[in-house]
Amino acid sequence: MSSVLQRLISNPKQLFFIDGLGALVSAFFLGIVLVRLHEIIGMQLNILYFLAILPIFFAMYSFSCYFFLADNHRTFLRGIAFANLLYCCITLSLVVYYYNSLTVLGLTYFLVELIIVGVIIAIEFKASKDGGLL
Repeated sequence: MSSVLQRLISNPKQLFFIDGLGALVSAFFLGIVLVRLHEIIGMQLNILYFLAILPIFFAMYSFSCYFFLADNHRTFLRGIAFANLLYCCITLSLVVYYYNSLTVLGLTYFLVELIIVGVIIAIEFKASKDGGLL
């Protein structure tokens, strides 16, 4: 496992691609899947749509960095790491605010998403300060 992490940390372009894919998956689940299941998960539609829009912008940013960025990966990697951190703070705040209306399925989804994004954030911050970046 550590070799996979080390490879990701030493290759920021891959991190941008993984971040972009992850953002698209989040947007898909929040904006399409969970919207159809909103009564089962207990989150309001407008909140799900709001949370789905953010990762679309993050995906555009990450894919732009992946395809067009030639250097200065560190600064841009920190940018998406901070954006992801802000997204987690917003999501966690909304989960706390709507806690009483969320079902176990809804809480589970948001907890799993926060854990996955949190791991990506940690890897991005590590890679952004690691000397091996271009």
